[in-house]
Amino acid sequence: MNEKPKKILIVEDEPKLAALLRDYLQQTGYETDIIDRGDAVIPALQSDLPDLMLLDIMLPGRDGMDILRELRSFSQLPVIMVTAKVEEIDRLLGLELGADDYICKPYSPREVVARVKAVLRRQEPHQSTNSPLSLDEARFEAQLNGELLKLTRTEFKLLKRLTEHPGHVYSRDQLMDEIYDDNRVVTTRTVDSHIKNLRKKMLDAFPEQELIQSVYGVGYKFEN
Repeated sequence: MNEKPKKILIVEDEPKLAALLRDYLQQTGYETDIIDRGDAVIPALQSDLPDLMLLDIMLPGRDGMDILRELRSFSQLPVIMVTAKVEEIDRLLGLELGADDYICKPYSPREVVARVKAVLRRQEPHQSTNSPLSLDEARFEAQLNGELLKLTRTEFKLLKRLTEHPGHVYSRDQLMDEIYDDNRVVTTRTVDSHIKNLRKKMLDAFPEQELIQSVYGVGYKFEN
């Protein structure tokens, strides 16, 4: 069974440059879409998330930095910033906002393709070959035993945290810090409730084993 081609969104307002990138990426086997206005990017991402975005900074309608800032409020989609701004402060700002890489114009299209491949490789799920669970951080999706789990954003963040170090016991306070970064007041019962819902969904998909285990008086751990 052939693997589905990765989709790359090219956000570039120079038609010739966008077409050149499209041609090189398609020759490499990627699917591509092109958007030439900044204010059209977020609505497009909310309806159909690609596997990676090439994002120019200087765009009509809305600049790339502002787009990236909003994107990071709801998705970890891999983003490579593409821009004519070569000053170091621009590079640092792009990376601090959550860009995965940064390419300055003028550039070789072959270099862009190589950077795309490198970023996508880093995004591949890191998991044991005999683990039934895989996580897609860009899409906030989890599959267990080949079945897509319908998780809330909070449940996904909890599961991701627990699976980062299988066997490690996380306290409820540690898990609360992970899922709530806005300093809201919550109790440990909130974590218990999320874990209860998460475990039920996982048991429905994989009844052979309870992968999230409670450690009495301490917290929770994930076991393959």
